[in-house]
Amino acid sequence: MMQQPHGQHRYPPPGPQVRSYQQPGYPGGPPRPGGYGPGPQMGPRMMSHGGMPPHPYAARDKTKDLGSMRPGMSPGMHPPPHGMQTPHGMDRKRPPDPRGTPQQMKQAKKKKKVADKILPQRVRDLVPESQAYMDLLAFERKLDATIMRKRLDIQEALKRPMKQKRKLRIFISNTFYPAKAEGEDGDETVASWELRVEGRLLEDAASAKLNDNSKMKRKFSSFFKSLVIELDKELYGPDNHLVEWHRTPTTQETDGFQVKRPGDQNVKCTVLLMLDYQPPQFKLDPRLARILGVHTQTRPVIINALWQYIKTHKLQDHHEREYINCDKYLEQIFECKRMKFAEIPGKLHNLLMPPDPIVINHVITVEGPDARKTACYDIDVEVDDTLKQQMNSFLLSTASQHEIGSLDSKIHETVETINQLKTSREFFLSFTKNPQEFINNWLISQSRDLKTMTDVVGNPEEERRADYYYQPWSQEAVCRYFYSKVQQRRMELEQALGIRNS
Repeated sequence: MMQQPHGQHRYPPPGPQVRSYQQPGYPGGPPRPGGYGPGPQMGPRMMSHGGMPPHPYAARDKTKDLGSMRPGMSPGMHPPPHGMQTPHGMDRKRPPDPRGTPQQMKQAKKKKKVADKILPQRVRDLVPESQAYMDLLAFERKLDATIMRKRLDIQEALKRPMKQKRKLRIFISNTFYPAKAEGEDGDETVASWELRVEGRLLEDAASAKLNDNSKMKRKFSSFFKSLVIELDKELYGPDNHLVEWHRTPTTQETDGFQVKRPGDQNVKCTVLLMLDYQPPQFKLDPRLARILGVHTQTRPVIINALWQYIKTHKLQDHHEREYINCDKYLEQIFECKRMKFAEIPGKLHNLLMPPDPIVINHVITVEGPDARKTACYDIDVEVDDTLKQQMNSFLLSTASQHEIGSLDSKIHETVETINQLKTSREFFLSFTKNPQEFINNWLISQSRDLKTMTDVVGNPEEERRADYYYQPWSQEAVCRYFYSKVQQRRMELEQALGIRNS
């Protein structure tokens, strides 16, 4: 066991366990204050050969162990002794990263990416022709802002239904097949007729050109929700006089409808077509339709028309703005004298009905052999605006984006090369103006970089001189060093003997 140091000594004298060591490059100094005698010779003097002296921290041991701590201290804590302050440059703690947090670094990278295309003012002064590039860059920014604004406008426009009125021409034709007498083969056929309901859109020149390019034509059945053909009930009875078609989620679109029945006399029929409105439309109560001037429309259009009627007749309450004071017409329709504006959609529900179907009366004629007769009817339908397809194509187009991205990358690389050449030019230009000052500044810069690379924060120029270690803190630093070494050896010995600290 190692004996405890004598009470009159604050720190134990160096023993065989503590060896003095030497560092090259430090000559022996005058006697140190405090009676410790002359400083030890730190090795032979370096010969003056015009070079830089070796860095005093080149061979420093950075190993951290528990023996270098005082009792009761946690790892990483090295406070100065009582009554002694840490001298300037002795705090070896690494400063925080000047680049900041990863989020700040990411934002700085984005900002730098935007400014990568801009040439420095120094380059513009050296090369006057570069002003043309800066003008193009400013024009590009304006163009990008305009395109982005237009894209946002198109996105907002696509959120609203874009419909246009078109004419749908319906062709109703019938063909009569007379009866055939019994022939040699024994076949006999009865007289019959066939009714066909078909249609197509009447296109103007612009729409026809667009459809020719797209090669897509809308099927006739896609315009309707249901189709009912009602035949003469007296001729075909109550169970066989109706032919119905209703749209289902799995319906296959078709270009027309066909009905075939036996018969040899003219037949009156009624064709009922229910349009498939998108968005859905409703027929208003006749009383409400009369005061609003709207017969069949979508729910938002109906509510907007009612609001315009309320504003025109000043029916909004002057004190409680959320209430509507009904006039005699609205009171008769909604059956109340006063209501909230938020209650209008609910009250409108009972006043909206399905729209009326399109009714076409047709006579199926069977006069003459192989008689074929056709009737045409034009109706108004709403279809998607052809401009909507072009808008979608514009928003989804990415062909030009790849080309623009590659050109931007080339511009960034070119500007980066220009900046590097500018730095090289300034480097050599400053050397030609004053070589001595340039070399001195360059050595200072290299020394600063070396401190950063070796994780050292201090002042090597001061630390390389002997006077730096004659300050009052040096005596306590030596004592702390010896004490830490003694504690380290003590812990090693206790661990070897298996003795635990009480």
